[in-house]
Amino acid sequence: MAINPTVGESRDLTGGGMLLAREIRFSIDRDWAAAAHGEDGFGSAHPITNSWGGWPSAVGIAPYLVLRIEVVGTPDTVTGYLVNIMELDRLLRNHALPQAARKLRERGVHLTGELLIRGIWEELSGREAEAWSMRALTLWTTPHLSYAIRAGDADMTELTQCFEFSASHRLHVASMSDEDNRQYFGKCNNLNGHGHNYRVEVTIGRESLDSAGRVAAIPKFESVVQHEVIDRLDHKHLNADVPEFRDVNPSVENIARTVWSYLQGKLEPARLVRVRVWETAKTYAEYRGE
Repeated sequence: MAINPTVGESRDLTGGGMLLAREIRFSIDRDWAAAAHGEDGFGSAHPITNSWGGWPSAVGIAPYLVLRIEVVGTPDTVTGYLVNIMELDRLLRNHALPQAARKLRERGVHLTGELLIRGIWEELSGREAEAWSMRALTLWTTPHLSYAIRAGDADMTELTQCFEFSASHRLHVASMSDEDNRQYFGKCNNLNGHGHNYRVEVTIGRESLDSAGRVAAIPKFESVVQHEVIDRLDHKHLNADVPEFRDVNPSVENIARTVWSYLQGKLEPARLVRVRVWETAKTYAEYRGE
C-alpha cells in the first residue's frame, strides 16, 4: 500500500510563500545501525542500488520507514527552485538517517516513533539555509501510523493512526422537495442508500511525552477509537441506526464532525488535534474543532 496520506492537504505556510516537500524511504538493519557508530562513518557499508527505495534495502528483517520534510521560503527567481532537492536528500541522508540508526541501536524495540521523530527534528534544526526553513517533519512507521512535528509548535508531537469502517447512508434533506434532493445529491439520494468504505485518520498531540516516550499507548488509543467510533458506525445505515444522523444529513463533513464529538475529551492527557474522514480515495473532510 502506498504511503501518501497527505495528498491535497492545505497548510499554513508559516515562514514563506512556497512549500516544498521531499521524502526518503529507508530501512535501518543491524549493519547500518553498527555503521552509525563505526570509525569509517555512516553510509559506507552498502551502496545505493535501488533508487525507488532511496536507501539500501535491508539485510534481514528491519523496519521500513518513510520520512518527509517540508520546507518553506521564496523560490529563486532564476532557477525557480526553493531548494534543490539534492540538498534535502543530503541533509536527510547525512543527518536524519544516522540519527535514526543511532536511536535504533541504543533503544532497540523500546524506541518509540515519538522519540525518533523528536531526535531527528533536533538533529536537523538549525541546519536550514537562508532561503528556506523547515516547516514540518513526518515519519511513517507503518502505512497507517505516523508521527509529526511542526514549526511554530515544535514542542508538540503528533500521532496519527488510521482506522476504517463500512457503512451506508442516504443524503436527503427533509426540508427540500424530493425533486430538489434528487437534483442536488444525485445518486447519493437513492431511496435505499448506498455504501462506502470510510477511512478515518485520528490525530492526537502532546507536549510532554509519557515516561515511555509516547503521546499515548497505541493499544489504549486504538481501543478508545474502536469503542467510541468504529463500534457505533461500522456496518450501520447511518440515517436509520445512528442517533446523531436521525435529523442530520450524514455527509462526510458531518461524519467528521460527529467522530470528533465522539472522541473529544476521551484521549487525555493527549489532545485531539484533527479528525479526517475519507469517503472515497478522492474525497475527505477534515475537522479540527471550533
